[in-house]
Amino acid sequence: MPGTEGSEMYDVAVVGGGPAGRIAALVLADKGLSVVLFAPAAIQTDGRTTALWQQSLDLLRNIGVWADLKASAAPLEKMRMIDATSRLIRAPEVTFDSSELGIETFGFNMLNSALNVILENTCANAINITCITEPASHVQFGSDYAYISTESGRTVKAQLAVAADGRRSLLRETAGIGVKRWSYPQEALVINLEHSVPHHSVSTEFHTPTGPFTLVPLSGNQSSLVCVETAEEAARMKALPAEDLERELEHRAHSILGQFKLVSDPQTFPLSGMTAKSLVGPRLVLIGETAHVFPPIGAQGLNLSMRDISDLAKVLSGAKQRQLGLGDTEILMSYEKKRFGDIRQRTKAVDMLNRSLLTDFLPVQVARSGGMYLAGKIGPFRRLLMREGMAPGSGLQPKA
Repeated sequence: MPGTEGSEMYDVAVVGGGPAGRIAALVLADKGLSVVLFAPAAIQTDGRTTALWQQSLDLLRNIGVWADLKASAAPLEKMRMIDATSRLIRAPEVTFDSSELGIETFGFNMLNSALNVILENTCANAINITCITEPASHVQFGSDYAYISTESGRTVKAQLAVAADGRRSLLRETAGIGVKRWSYPQEALVINLEHSVPHHSVSTEFHTPTGPFTLVPLSGNQSSLVCVETAEEAARMKALPAEDLERELEHRAHSILGQFKLVSDPQTFPLSGMTAKSLVGPRLVLIGETAHVFPPIGAQGLNLSMRDISDLAKVLSGAKQRQLGLGDTEILMSYEKKRFGDIRQRTKAVDMLNRSLLTDFLPVQVARSGGMYLAGKIGPFRRLLMREGMAPGSGLQPKA
């Protein structure tokens, strides 16, 4: 790469301006590493929301951003699941209550736009982070450093590059890391609503023949909605006049939150999945949607990415204490070993749940209904599901 002799040098280069990239930069800088972050300005028009579990919130507390976020976030104290498939074998209604685990909330739901603004401002003011608002345009992985440059010609080198540049990652593709991709015959209609009946910090998920219809609390009398439908139906709903869409969504929600009023424009996103065949390459690690993508079911996406970041920070902190190179093969393989099992388990679980709603195959319906029945009737099994859904291996214990 031309001009590398005079390149700026850092311990770590993080590429990606989404929440995963910015949080990774903040966490690694907090560990005493010098970080350069390639992150264009955050998109402020994103009306989607993100639910973060307690383990993820602990990470935000450690980097000093949770206090600012909490004021506009809504607590999630209960999760209610309702079978609305009208099939021969239907699952009973189940409510998961955080108090069973001895905690006040499972986590909090927040607007992506609010999260992005706070993370962007925090990164800009962090002592150990150099922010480059241009996207990375070229990368080269050498034996000692990763070299990353922008279109304007600015070039940096780092012992390790962290790819958080999304599902079409420049860094992953340059490293030659393959992926497995798949798609679903579904799209998610995403919108934020105001309603006349309080949500009481309860998230409600209706299981329908086309996928989940999920209402997640926001601050005040508002909730975010993810309605998974066929592509044709999602397009029809998106094109409806506001009043007609409000009434239809209220009907689909069985009026449990009263009358609806739209507070954001509807957005639609095709459902798909992706996993990287390796999480590491020469001088490179993958995190977030560069490593794994799956449908917005069970609020697993960013929470899984946060565990990527947490495990990466632990591995790099250990390398620093042992005076090992941050991009050494031993360090890279340690990270991959830590993450592969969790990623595979989450991806498989979300895929199976989504496909179980789409199939009319009776044994699958029986298995899903049986699992929901056991969750409703057997306390230890229900609490196990809650603990594993929030933070696998965290050691969260229920109250006696």
